[in-house]
Amino acid sequence: MKTITLSEMNGIKLMNRIDTKYLIPEQLLPELLEQIKNEYRVQIVEDLPVNRYDTLYYDTKDAEMYTLHHNKKLARQKVRTRTYVESSISFLEIKLKNNKGRTDKRRISIPLNAFSHFQSDPNAVSFINKYSTFPDTELLPLLENNFERVTLVNNEKTERLTIDGHIQFRNMQTGITRDVPELMIFELKQDGHCPSPIRDLLSRYKILPKSFSKYCLGTVITNPRVKSNNFKTKLRFINKLTNNQYDTMY
Repeated sequence: MKTITLSEMNGIKLMNRIDTKYLIPEQLLPELLEQIKNEYRVQIVEDLPVNRYDTLYYDTKDAEMYTLHHNKKLARQKVRTRTYVESSISFLEIKLKNNKGRTDKRRISIPLNAFSHFQSDPNAVSFINKYSTFPDTELLPLLENNFERVTLVNNEKTERLTIDGHIQFRNMQTGITRDVPELMIFELKQDGHCPSPIRDLLSRYKILPKSFSKYCLGTVITNPRVKSNNFKTKLRFINKLTNNQYDTMY
């Protein structure tokens, strides 16, 4: 595929956007990419089209943000730190989702050594207390998530498509680790509902959008103490998709 550099992507950040997610079995990925290779360019970082991400989700001790998502509250948020491994840069991010389905992502650069304890950075603390409904004193790291990502942008530069795979979770409270290697997560990011080659292609394959959260999936399969009833249907879907058995384990 044609390439696009990180600096060329600066004008396509889409921090306030509509996100549409799809769950894809890994074996289908080459076939799909072959059909859209002339419609998109692939982002390269340090000359690599596949980049590693290390994410740490923060929540209250009793996982209130997770619980709000589980209970289907539309207006919700997530707090996380993220390190882009190839770039060696870290951010503290707040993802705010409103009841209209739009996602507003705010972030601030933090030192690499503040990844696992953002409270060590005064600027990060001020950022949290300005934009999050949860004060910094109530937040602690609950779930680490590692994955690999390919980022595509359409030729018109009106949308981004991220493709995440080789997904791993480590729960900071229970110590349980789980891998989900057969699942690929497509996330289409647009400023409104624009024409989309990948959306049209997935529709022809009868692959429908699916509400999905890596934080919620990782929490369900690594923490037996959280509520999970509302996610069991989604887990069965993932099990069927990947010929695996991801469950609460308990």
